[in-house]
Amino acid sequence: MGIYIYEGKSFDGKSVKGELEVNSKSEAVSQLRKQNIFPIKVYEKESTSQDISFSLKKKKVKNRTLVVFCRQFAATLDAGISIIECLDILRKQTENKYLTEALDEIYNEVQKGITLSTAMKSFPKVFPEILINMVAAGEFSGALPDILHRMTEHFEKEDRINSKIKSATIYPKILAFVVFVVSSVLLIFVLPNFAKMFEDMGAELPLITQIFTNFGSFVADIWYIPVGIIIVLILFYRRMKSTEEGRIKWDKFKLGLPIFGVLTEKVVTSRFSRTLGAMLKSGIPIIEAMGQVSQVVGNKYVEHKIKESMEHIKRGEGVSRPLEAAEIFPPMLISMIRIGEETGTMDDLLAKTSEFYDEEVTIATTNMIQALNPLILMVMALIILPILVAIALPMFDMYNHML
Repeated sequence: MGIYIYEGKSFDGKSVKGELEVNSKSEAVSQLRKQNIFPIKVYEKESTSQDISFSLKKKKVKNRTLVVFCRQFAATLDAGISIIECLDILRKQTENKYLTEALDEIYNEVQKGITLSTAMKSFPKVFPEILINMVAAGEFSGALPDILHRMTEHFEKEDRINSKIKSATIYPKILAFVVFVVSSVLLIFVLPNFAKMFEDMGAELPLITQIFTNFGSFVADIWYIPVGIIIVLILFYRRMKSTEEGRIKWDKFKLGLPIFGVLTEKVVTSRFSRTLGAMLKSGIPIIEAMGQVSQVVGNKYVEHKIKESMEHIKRGEGVSRPLEAAEIFPPMLISMIRIGEETGTMDDLLAKTSEFYDEEVTIATTNMIQALNPLILMVMALIILPILVAIALPMFDMYNHML
């Protein structure tokens, strides 16, 4: 027996907190539901708040893990195995410990008669809301294996897109860091030592060397000011991104960037069309589907605009017209949605559109890397080359005097 602390919501919407003395977390959840309380957090009292916070942060499961989970789940269901037996198999062979913990609890819940999607809702950090809703639709329609195959493809493409974005941005980040470190070392440490050595030898320093030497010495003397400015900027950036309005403004700014903005727009369009098409194909109503899609596009500004469009869709204005007025998606997607509305094939057209924009993401990533490489090298040359010239000039002057 252990003491479990819980936080939840009663059926009338009030927040409730308390403790239960039970054998396991699943038993605590079961008792809370019998008391008409929807559990939000349940954890053992012995665990410190720091451990709980750390655990909750780390419990998010990567798309690659979800791909394996959905594929294996679909394969076992296709083989005619019951959901309970599938969960038993999956929880024993899953390598991710957080997913294993979740599947252990879900297995116990489903054995008690709780539906799979309801049991999954207790683990929002492990299972994305889109997966939970799709599983619920699959349970309702009796096409759970097909839904899981669709989710496998969805998470595969999402993982592929994330990998492309990382590959496109990691190189500029590394080069920017290298430029900063090299230029700082040359200015603060190398150049002043060279300058002092030449002055001791009675050599006159060239103007460019004197300028960089004075600047390096100035920065070395007041190093705490630029460090303080950097810290303030980082804190301001984090503070801005922690607010809804700040995230919306930042993500809108990213869409307007010359090179990266094009890639961001194509990624957002690909995610929107693929996710909305999959949810509509599974029989999820358009309003509910749009609400879920807005949360997975990965851009707060676009999410805000989609939610604004939903108000017009609820009033019966269709889908294509409000999205066109929002000015967040390219004309091709709007045209496909309009044709889909007229022909009743929006889900199929969105699936085809997502395939097109998946390819566009690949092309945009390649173009971005090709455009950034010479630009970054040029910036490196403009920053580091003058410093190297400032170091080399006194050496050449001394060599000439020696001759």
